[in-house]
Amino acid sequence: MPLAPEALGPTIAIGEILAEIMATSRGEGFNEPVPMVGPYPSGAPAIFIDQCGRMGGAAAMIGAVGDDDFGHSVLRRLRRDGVDVSAVHVDAELPTGTAFVRYRDDGARDFVFNMWTSAAGQLAWRDPVERVVSAAGHLHVMGTLLPNATLWPMIARAAAAVKARGGTVSFDPNLRPELRADQDAAERYAQMVAMTDVLLPSDQELLGAAGLGPSADEAQALEQLFASGVKEIVVKRGAKGAECHSAEGAQAHAPAFAVEEVDPTGAGDCFGGAYVTARRLGLSVEQALTYGNAAGARNVTRRGPMEGAGSRAELDAFIANTERLA
Repeated sequence: MPLAPEALGPTIAIGEILAEIMATSRGEGFNEPVPMVGPYPSGAPAIFIDQCGRMGGAAAMIGAVGDDDFGHSVLRRLRRDGVDVSAVHVDAELPTGTAFVRYRDDGARDFVFNMWTSAAGQLAWRDPVERVVSAAGHLHVMGTLLPNATLWPMIARAAAAVKARGGTVSFDPNLRPELRADQDAAERYAQMVAMTDVLLPSDQELLGAAGLGPSADEAQALEQLFASGVKEIVVKRGAKGAECHSAEGAQAHAPAFAVEEVDPTGAGDCFGGAYVTARRLGLSVEQALTYGNAAGARNVTRRGPMEGAGSRAELDAFIANTERLA
């Protein structure tokens, strides 16, 4: 199986922990005063690991927050949902990172991040990190980390340590143009893919994850990624559902669920958390895809990027009572 079993140790995520504040009116950017709501617990790795905990998987988070209300509120949420936060550093000097988001009329989003100049940028290999990594069975990495060159050695060290004890690594490219990358970011992406067992791109990220341009096709991307060592590729296609391709040639697909979208932020992260946890708990690819689709769909029906993260019982009820798209 491409993912290490739950018995080997918890799933861990490493990266940014944020407070998210959302505009309540639609429009382009933040060029004028607009009403806002929040703060909501956020940060792609934090959303992912919260969904892991909600699904009943052993889960731990590595990150940093400020010693402020924003940071403490996110830590309370993660603890409530079963996530070990012992490796989250509370910085006495810098504030918790923030993300401001506003939706356009066409559904696109404008973000303003304060990430790497906040506590989120102070990730370091402290003793609590060593303890969590040394016991982990699986590491999940988000592409939001890779534009920051100073964090790459920590990511690579964690991946090597987990794999050395028989664990596995998943990677969600999660490309964000608002997070400016340096000239070496593409090389870090390639190195990350080479360490990855399970890749979780959206359909729009698949070609880029393989290092290919827009003129390439998906078959070329899959071939390139499998050649680099990836064992399983799970493509998220939104309203078209999700599909899994294995290096051995097996394929599976699960349809999406019909829901009224309120806030799409965090849907892919919840999908990933549910999929990885389901697979590590021994469920089939088809079951994991269904749970992933359900987790993503349920999450978009709530305002706030992890407000809709569902427990396994809640996802079972959602699956039983929600229409699926053809």
